[in-house]
Amino acid sequence: QVQLVESGGGLVQPGGSLRLSCAASGTIFSRYDMAWYRQAPGNQRELVAAISSGYSTNVADSVKGRFTISRDNAKNTVTLQMNGLKPEDTAVYYCNANRVTYPCIECRPIRNDYWGQGTQVTVSS
Repeated sequence: QVQLVESGGGLVQPGGSLRLSCAASGTIFSRYDMAWYRQAPGNQRELVAAISSGYSTNVADSVKGRFTISRDNAKNTVTLQMNGLKPEDTAVYYCNANRVTYPCIECRPIRNDYWGQGTQVTVSS
C-alpha cells in the first residue's frame, strides 16, 4: 500500500508562489509515475502535472510556463513549484502515484492509483 502526504498549500496573493510537496511511503517510490491533480468546487478533478519513473514530465496547458514538477527518488518526494499564481489556480491539490502492472504475460494491464488527502491552495488578494 502506498501512503501519500501533501504539504505546502495555503493562501497566496495573485502573482505569488507556492511549493507543494508530497512524501510517499510504503512502496518502492522509484517504480511509480507521479502526478499532481487539482479540483475546484463544482469542477472535475484535472491533471496539473505529471512526472514518470523515467523523469519525463508533462504539464497542463493552463499552467505551462508557471508550474514545474520534479521528483527526488532518494527522499521519496515529488514537488510542484507554482509561480505566477492566478485566482483560477484556486483548488484542492492532490498528489497521485500510479503504476501499470501485468499480472501475467497474456493478462490485461492493471493500473493502480493512490491518492493523498489533498491540500488547499487559495489565490486571492
